[in-house]
Amino acid sequence: MTLMEFFGCTFIAFGLPFALFLFTIARDPMRVIVLMASGFFWLLSLLISSLLWYAVVPLRDKLAFGLVFSVILQEGFRYLFWKTLRMANDGLLKMTQQSDNANVTPKDFSNKHIMSYVSGFGFGLISGAFSIINVLADMSGPGTIGIHGDSKYFFWSTAFLTLSFILLHTCWGIIFFDALDRRVYYRVALVVVSHLVISCLTLLNQQSDIDNSNIYLGSILPAYVCLIVTACLAFITAGGSLVNLKAALVCRKGRYEID
Repeated sequence: MTLMEFFGCTFIAFGLPFALFLFTIARDPMRVIVLMASGFFWLLSLLISSLLWYAVVPLRDKLAFGLVFSVILQEGFRYLFWKTLRMANDGLLKMTQQSDNANVTPKDFSNKHIMSYVSGFGFGLISGAFSIINVLADMSGPGTIGIHGDSKYFFWSTAFLTLSFILLHTCWGIIFFDALDRRVYYRVALVVVSHLVISCLTLLNQQSDIDNSNIYLGSILPAYVCLIVTACLAFITAGGSLVNLKAALVCRKGRYEID
């Protein structure tokens, strides 16, 4: 039973992200490199936030303290990664233009939204892996959920929250990078504030008990509402519209009919 829940929660958390990676990133070597680099920047933010938490001894037992500074540092390193990409953009563009690999697409670096999508996805993927990997290890058994009075909703709620944060980071990356490029700083603030609010809402999960799922809904529902809003904003930011979406669907439908 525990093994079934392990695979179920794994597929909930990483099923859609794996599909996104497979169909939009895996076939392009440069996108994979940017994905790994963005994950590395997220790891650096985690390292510095961990050092900060360890250095401030009186607040080590205050989870909110570590969470707030972790979010701020993540967004700070998102900015540093944007700066790094923009500084390296010309060199990467020349390298892709000189490459004989058919899978390398030079237009990725002229279309900045592609790189912002990949970098945001890298942030989300490594963030999701670190947030749930220990939970999945405990979930694989042996054991019975809730036997010591713990909530039986903990595992699946963690999986859904992990999925939401992976997708949120992807959308935040698109909005954040575009806002910096256009110098629309209120959107940068919107990303930081929404990240901070959704992360702080997860602190409510500490108050849950074995018979109460409402506490988990208090963090899951706002996370997915925020995801819908940010996904729509990221879609518009990347140049999408209802007309373009309808045209793409019609084109794909016609391709299937031809096949």
